Amino acid sequence: MKSVSILGATGSIGKSTLDLVQRQPDAFKVEALTAQSNVAELAAAAIAVGAQQAVIGDERLYAELKDALSGTCIGVAAGRDALIAAAASGADWTMAAIVGCAGLEPVMAAIEQGGTVALANKEALVSAGDVLMLAVAEKGTALLPVDSEHNAIFQCFEDRNAAYVRRVILTASGGPFRTMAATDLVNVTPAQAVRHPNWSMGAKISVDSATLMNKGLELIEAYHLFPVNADQLDVIVHPQSVIHSMVEYQDGSVLAQLGSPDMRTPIAHCLAFPDRMHAPVARLNFAQIGQLGFEDPDMDRFPCLRLAKNALAAGGARPAILNAANEIAVAGFLGGQIGFMSIPAVVESVLEQYDAPAPSTIRDVLDIDEEARRLAGLKMEAVAA
Repeated sequence: MKSVSILGATGSIGKSTLDLVQRQPDAFKVEALTAQSNVAELAAAAIAVGAQQAVIGDERLYAELKDALSGTCIGVAAGRDALIAAAASGADWTMAAIVGCAGLEPVMAAIEQGGTVALANKEALVSAGDVLMLAVAEKGTALLPVDSEHNAIFQCFEDRNAAYVRRVILTASGGPFRTMAATDLVNVTPAQAVRHPNWSMGAKISVDSATLMNKGLELIEAYHLFPVNADQLDVIVHPQSVIHSMVEYQDGSVLAQLGSPDMRTPIAHCLAFPDRMHAPVARLNFAQIGQLGFEDPDMDRFPCLRLAKNALAAGGARPAILNAANEIAVAGFLGGQIGFMSIPAVVESVLEQYDAPAPSTIRDVLDIDEEARRLAGLKMEAVAA
C-alpha cells in the first residue's frame, strides 16, 4: 500500500484526490489530512478514509475538530506548525494543495522528506521556485505537477530529447470573459468571475483564470519544472479545454495531451505514477466535439498575463512580488473592495514601486511576500477611496 497525505483536503483538488483514494481502498493508506478551517468536511473525510491524523490550520478550531473526531483513533492537531509537521510526516506520496503562499512552508517540509510530492500549489513555485527546486535536487524528491497544463507537458516532454524541444505551449480556456468587450470588463462581478465555463475550481483560481493571471503564473511554474528558457514558453487560447498543453520539437513534431476537463485525470496520473490507474472521468467524444479552436491571448484586455511574463523575464524577486500582490488584489475583488480591472492595476502598481534582492531562503520569500501584500493593501485602499 502507498501511504498518502493530502494537504488541503477540503478544497477542490483535495476532494478529487480523496475520491480517487476511496475508490481503491486497498491501494492507499492515508497518513494525514489537513484543512484551514472546514472542520466538518475535514472530520468527515478523515473518518471516511481512516486517516491517521487530521490537522486544522486555525488553532481556534482545535476543540471543535477534537469533538468531531471523538470516539475515533484519529489524531488531532492544529496550527501552522502542525500543518508543517503533517507535511513532514513521511508519507510515500503527498498532495500539496494548500492555496496560495500559505502552502509554501508545508510544501518545503514535504519536499525535504524526499518521497513523492504532487504539487497543485502553483504559488509555491512562482514565489520560491529557485529555492524549492534546489531542495528537490538535494533531497532527491520526485516532484510531480498536478496542474492540468503542467501534467500534460510532463506527459509529452521527452527528457532524453530535452535539447530538441523548440517550444512548450500552455493552453488557456480564455476564461468566462474571453469575448467580452473591454468596456464591459469594469462591471464584472465576483459571481460572474468564479463561473468558469469548463472547469470546477475554487474562487481564487477561478478569478485568476478570468484575468489570465493563472496562465501567467503557470508560465513561471513551467520555467522551474522543465529544462527550458523563458522564451521557449508560449500561451495559446483554446476555448474547448480539450488539449491541455503541447510540446513542440525541432523536427516539427508537436505532442499534445488531451482529455476531459476533469482534475481527476492529472491527479490519477500523479497518484499512480509511473503506472496508470482508472479514473471515473468522461471519455472524449471527438465526433461530438467536432472542432477545436485556437487564438492568441489578448494581453491588452487581460494585462495580468503581460505582467506575469515580464516578471518571469526579470526573475529575482519579481515573481514573488507579482504573486503576493495578486493574492491581495483577488481577495479584495472577491470581497467587493475593488473592481475586476483594478486587479491588474494593483499588481502593476506594486511591481513599479517595490523590488528586492533575489530570495535564497524561504524566510526571504516570506519577507518579500509580506511587504508586497502590505503595499497591495495600501493601493487597494487608494483605489477604493
